[in-house]
Amino acid sequence: MAGAKETPRQKMIGMMYLVLTAMLALNVSKDILDSFILINDSLEVTNENFGKKNEQTYSTFQIQLALAPEKVRPFYEKAMKAKQYSEELVKYINEKKYEMISLSENISLDEASKLTLKDVEGKDNYDKPTNFWVGSSSDGSQGKARELKEKINKFKENMYALLSDEQRKTINLGMVTEGEYTDASGSKMNWEMITFYHVVLAAQITNLNRMITEVRNAEFDVISALYASISSSDFKFDKISAKVVPKSQIVMVGDAFEAQIFVAAYDTKDNPEIIVGDDIDTLTLKISGAEKPVETAEGLGYLNIPATSEGKKTYGGVIKVVSPSGQTISYPFRGEYFVQKPMATVAPTKMNVFYIGVDNPVSISVPGVPPEQVSASMTGGTIKPSRGQDATGNWTHIVRPDAGARESEIRVSANIDGQQRSMGVSKFRVRRVPDPVPYIANTREGNVSAAALVAAGGIIPRLENFEFDMNFTISSFTMSISVPGGDIQDDRSTSNRLTPNMIQMLQRARRGQRVWFENITAKGPDGSTRQLATIALRIQ
Repeated sequence: MAGAKETPRQKMIGMMYLVLTAMLALNVSKDILDSFILINDSLEVTNENFGKKNEQTYSTFQIQLALAPEKVRPFYEKAMKAKQYSEELVKYINEKKYEMISLSENISLDEASKLTLKDVEGKDNYDKPTNFWVGSSSDGSQGKARELKEKINKFKENMYALLSDEQRKTINLGMVTEGEYTDASGSKMNWEMITFYHVVLAAQITNLNRMITEVRNAEFDVISALYASISSSDFKFDKISAKVVPKSQIVMVGDAFEAQIFVAAYDTKDNPEIIVGDDIDTLTLKISGAEKPVETAEGLGYLNIPATSEGKKTYGGVIKVVSPSGQTISYPFRGEYFVQKPMATVAPTKMNVFYIGVDNPVSISVPGVPPEQVSASMTGGTIKPSRGQDATGNWTHIVRPDAGARESEIRVSANIDGQQRSMGVSKFRVRRVPDPVPYIANTREGNVSAAALVAAGGIIPRLENFEFDMNFTISSFTMSISVPGGDIQDDRSTSNRLTPNMIQMLQRARRGQRVWFENITAKGPDGSTRQLATIALRIQ
């Protein structure tokens, strides 16, 4: 292969290496050695670009494999071997580079792997790098240089084995390790010695990155030749059109509409067979759920699934096409979508109130987003999901405002395409629950019999015209009753119940006497104590 023609890139790399070794022979200063940084940085960028370029070729290979697996698979498998051989050699070169830096700089391997050439202190050190690569031998056989040479030769042997005889005649992988080399004095040297003996650390690092460049270049040449062996003329289409596949049909204010735009090729004269169900196993191509055919026309399929219930839905199926060779090829597909009821939002602008000490239920929804992917937070209190949904299908949350809050905000967010997006903020006033109204014998004013009061036994607090289900407890009250002569008798209870003395007073009462229940205190579920209105009655 020594007679094969070198590519311009390989010539450039060779010239660069000659320049570097010539500079070293001149015993250059440390300032000049810093110029290796620029060359090394350029090589690292080249290696990164080569990696991306090779990955693009592998991706294209995978597309062709999906289109014609029987035809493409032999070349694809060879390409995967080329990738394996290249990755193994690049990994080995990097490992030895980091070991050399670790030894020379007296740092750990982890630190060496993160160190840039700019930060290397001993750029002009050649003793430790030389000992690492060639050892104490005169031919480099006792260091790592001989091992690297053998791996390079084995790599080239494996890569050439992937190519046809015709391709091997035209492709030169470079990385020559055999031949006659001489040093500045004219003495003969082998590849190991000319490459690593008495070469400073900065040049060693740069040279190893140059080798990685050659490995990536060889990888690209081989996989490109393998890909060129696939004939694209077997796939025939008579229609090419632009297609737009939106990421979502719903776009929130502040977000962006995203879609895939591509050119699709298909045969309008040959309708594929499309079968769809609830899902599909992409390995066995087994469709789950009820299978049904999809309507096709002029090479295209038109999927129509009735929306009969709410929630997340999945679908999966297979497209069957006949290749030019007469073979039926099946391509699986799958996806998901969400079904929601039609809805409208009605917000009472004057009634946006939360009450302290009460479980305030709140229905939260975001059109186009399933309830389980909607979340909420608030200021001035706590909010948490309840167990279940309301009658409209919206997810119900329970709000508990803080005792001292005057207002609060609820912030709603939704998980859209794996990201939390803000859906808006709603402000609410915070108020305490209104005072209950005290009753005894189902009345709070007017005429009442003494027997009815005794039978009632105590005062009951009621929340009138209030929708929340909550209870107040009477803590204490005073009962006063007028007696002949203009005097007033009274007694105090420390609960909602009439005391025995109060009962005796009522049993002795006569028609026309007045009874007052006053200084009534009640304790609410929020822990606050309320002073309630007086009950004024007349015994009938």
